[in-house]
Amino acid sequence: MASEKDVAFASVDGLELKLDVYRPAQGVPSTRTAVIFLHGGGWRGGAREAMRLDARALAELGFVGLPAQYRLLGQAPWPAQIHDVKAAIRWTRANAVALGVDAERIVLWGSSAGAHLALLAAGTPDDPRFEGEVGAVGVSSAVAAVIAVHPPTSFHVGAANGRHSTPATSLLGEGADEDATRAASPLSHVGAAFPPTLLLHGTQDRVVHHSASQAMMEALRAAGASVDLHLFHGHTHGFAALPSVRPRIASEAAWFLDRTIIDKARHDAETLEFSMFARRDAEARARSRDTAEAGA
Repeated sequence: MASEKDVAFASVDGLELKLDVYRPAQGVPSTRTAVIFLHGGGWRGGAREAMRLDARALAELGFVGLPAQYRLLGQAPWPAQIHDVKAAIRWTRANAVALGVDAERIVLWGSSAGAHLALLAAGTPDDPRFEGEVGAVGVSSAVAAVIAVHPPTSFHVGAANGRHSTPATSLLGEGADEDATRAASPLSHVGAAFPPTLLLHGTQDRVVHHSASQAMMEALRAAGASVDLHLFHGHTHGFAALPSVRPRIASEAAWFLDRTIIDKARHDAETLEFSMFARRDAEARARSRDTAEAGA
């Protein structure tokens, strides 16, 4: 597997932000899809190196894996972290040809705090409130899909409004207000155009309760966006790094991306061919459409 380490994608305040590039091994068919990996650590710790094994696992399945750095809260206050994620997306799009990927097939994969950043970036493409001026500018920060492993999806000021919510002070500090808190919450940016989303969460997670992913799934479904949720019974925070789990997560993610952004037409055709229920629903929708058009 060809890889490059410590590739600088931006420079800010004298700090070079770096990522690694893991390419598919020779002989492995390329999906022409880039996956940017964002590590966890409560926005205050962690490093991109923690995501290298995940990136390698995806590269073995034909993806280009890019574990990327972002500034921690000890280095710069919010919203520097989302600015850095957007810079990594823009760099990937600007270098799509050199990476051998389709510029419209850039995916985010985040774990914990990194999953929050992934969801927030996915829901705010080209939004000037979150873009910043780090790295390449004039390039879109839109992504095609997002994979979030035990993500914080909303924040609260004061008393919690449910187990799914995270104290705003953990990200925004003691001066957090309602507007900033709402803006930093991925749940605030849900809409029909939200990219296809895969949520993965353990049912025994005591760091981020699994209801955070359930709330995100319900909001995306209500908006008409494409979303899958997989709850892993008995697993705690960080379960995706278990040696027995990582290859299964990689395989599930690859299948999810294949059927949502890489070869959706083939999967849709297969469903119609082999599922009588899907055919029945499609026929009902067609009849309803014909009736509406006849009455127009």
